[in-house]
Amino acid sequence: MKDLVEFVARALVDDPDAVSVDSYEEDDGTLVYEVHVAEDDVGKVIGRSGRTVNAIRAVVRAAAIRDGRRVLVDVVD
Repeated sequence: MKDLVEFVARALVDDPDAVSVDSYEEDDGTLVYEVHVAEDDVGKVIGRSGRTVNAIRAVVRAAAIRDGRRVLVDVVD
């Protein structure tokens, strides 16, 4: 799933080499992906009113259902 998040984020930004995705697991078993992008590309990943990042979250949640996991996606400045 980390590859999926990274693939989608790289497709959206002007500087795909600046995209990195870090992941960690919280105490309750939730898997968290932190997406780091260039400062100029943050708005492209978030989108108007958060529509783009919400779409990314929906896709990742759908993929996580197969594994029976809970997943969160955050865009970090």
